Amino acid sequence: MLVGVPASNADQPLVAATPDTVTKLKKLGFDVCVQRGAGQTAQFPDSLFEDAGATLVDDRGAWGADIVLTLDAPTSEQIAAMQSGATLISRLAPARHPELLDELARANITALAMDTVPRISRAQAMDVLSSQANVAGYRAVVEAAHQFGRLFTGQVTAAGKMPPARIYVIGAGATFVPIPVGRQESSDGYAKEMDADQARAAEILYAEQAACSDIVITTANIPGRTAPRLLSADAIDAMRPGSVIVDMAAANGGNCELTSPGEIVRTEGGVTIIGLTDLAGRLPAQSSQLYGQNIVNLLRLATPDKDGQLTLDMDDEIIRSITVTHEGDVMWPPPPVNVSAAPAPAPTPREDPAAVAARAADESRK
Repeated sequence: MLVGVPASNADQPLVAATPDTVTKLKKLGFDVCVQRGAGQTAQFPDSLFEDAGATLVDDRGAWGADIVLTLDAPTSEQIAAMQSGATLISRLAPARHPELLDELARANITALAMDTVPRISRAQAMDVLSSQANVAGYRAVVEAAHQFGRLFTGQVTAAGKMPPARIYVIGAGATFVPIPVGRQESSDGYAKEMDADQARAAEILYAEQAACSDIVITTANIPGRTAPRLLSADAIDAMRPGSVIVDMAAANGGNCELTSPGEIVRTEGGVTIIGLTDLAGRLPAQSSQLYGQNIVNLLRLATPDKDGQLTLDMDDEIIRSITVTHEGDVMWPPPPVNVSAAPAPAPTPREDPAAVAARAADESRK
């Protein structure tokens, strides 16, 4: 089967395959074609794809392949350029775009949504949300450092002592700050929305911690939903002048009330809010490599004989979870995948009846 890698849309610097992943796809038995210039913004010139064994084609050649790899959902024109029965592998946000699924189903496209990989152990190598968030998190710190007016690390010099910056990551951090709410469990491995009381308790904690921090990085996203609000305008106003917020949920509405998606703004109180929506895209070579490797890992699962023939086993919970359209049908949402379960309580050991009787007899003699 032929794997096609079209150039991404103008606002997307990543490419869905790299010379390294093309080599790996070839080892799985696939032929690979890449649209000319597809890797240019990610620092992969055409010559490297040719050296890896890919054929360079125009856009129609890439979109007309048996399997098409992209970063984001295709346009109607791009869907029309695909052949009936082809497979699309991409990030599709199916919960937010039911109309896209209908269009793909009508075109008889089998669509695999890389952003719906279940959070189970054997699917970790295919989890594009985690791999891209890892790069975005790194870049978030770089962006914060660029906007911050002081050093991050503390130093003692002949000219004086410089204190270290205090960084608060809402979502993860080296020193854990617990939220005073009941235990939150997720059956599918993705974040769940708090109820009103839990959200209020968390908001108070976030405000308290933000007020004494120099850098705040917010990371809360709920699949298929607008990002939850973590920091109110009042909480931001209470932060020290010169503080920096990096809102990593800006693309989905933002975790902060004053975030402006796609922009860097400064409040009247001197707090800088970074609402960039392309953090992973600011490291395009690394992000492309990770995304391409996620796809290679998926195709290894779906090509068990390494013969270049895609095999979609709907009894496999990974394949079923990411298949959003197939053979003209919309397959979303998939059956639930239970990724965690509270351990069953250990049974209370039952005493030997003879031992119970002996102890009772001893007590009666006392």
